[in-house]
Amino acid sequence: MQMTAEEREVNKVAAKSGANREIFLPPERERVKDGGKPHVSAKNFSIFYGNFEAVKKVNADILSKYVTAIIGPSGCGKSTFLRAINRMNDLIPSCYTTGTLMFDGEDVYGRYTDEVQLRKKIGMVFQKPNPFPKSIFDNIAYGPRLHGVKDKKMLEEVVEKSLRKAALWDEVKDRLDRNALGLSGGQQQRLCVARTLAVEPEILLLDEPTSALDPKATAKIEDLIEELRGSYTILIVTHNMQQASRVSDYTMFYYEGDLVEYAPTKQLFTNPRDQVTEDYITGRFS
Repeated sequence: MQMTAEEREVNKVAAKSGANREIFLPPERERVKDGGKPHVSAKNFSIFYGNFEAVKKVNADILSKYVTAIIGPSGCGKSTFLRAINRMNDLIPSCYTTGTLMFDGEDVYGRYTDEVQLRKKIGMVFQKPNPFPKSIFDNIAYGPRLHGVKDKKMLEEVVEKSLRKAALWDEVKDRLDRNALGLSGGQQQRLCVARTLAVEPEILLLDEPTSALDPKATAKIEDLIEELRGSYTILIVTHNMQQASRVSDYTMFYYEGDLVEYAPTKQLFTNPRDQVTEDYITGRFS
């Protein structure tokens, strides 16, 4: 597929600035549809563990209210990039970044960025379900309480709304006082999604959210992503090519720290522009 004049011009700028990969710009009709402003924007953004450059000079715009899958072999930098968006990598002492990563026009790694407020707006669900050893109700109410909500009726409303959004309300509404650890694995993962939604984030980061689940539970998580599509910006790291093709609007392919290709999902899977992408999605290496 040929690049538009806009893409060619932006890539010329990237080359002059030292970027080693193309900048991805979504189709103009979708930029206009969304107001033209990226929700997250990386410019020459690199992530290091000590001297090791785990993610290399990423240049990419991620528009709001779409689902973006991040694929690639183990150790390629996809989860590292995902965690960088809400600064979860700050918990690793040797990790640091260069370049810029913007969220809603603000520098994620700026001096005055409040990490607590950032993580309120950019929620994360991890590979393995990690409910708190508390009641189902208290798991969902934890975040709102942390951010100052004390009114019992308001908390009840937040809990119900969040569980409904996570397609879990009907399964747990009669046992909200029971320990969340008694739920099945799939229910626990949807509970973790509900817990994240309770603080009204703008972005959901899903780091291999179904890798520890059986096919039935996986299908429910995928159905949930479909339900949330259009209401949140969703980024999902997955090793499952079929899952990426099913749930996402766009797909990013990482290889050895490079963002090799970033395109509408259908295009990337049917007509990849890079040979490395084609080799990966056709199973020539994993």
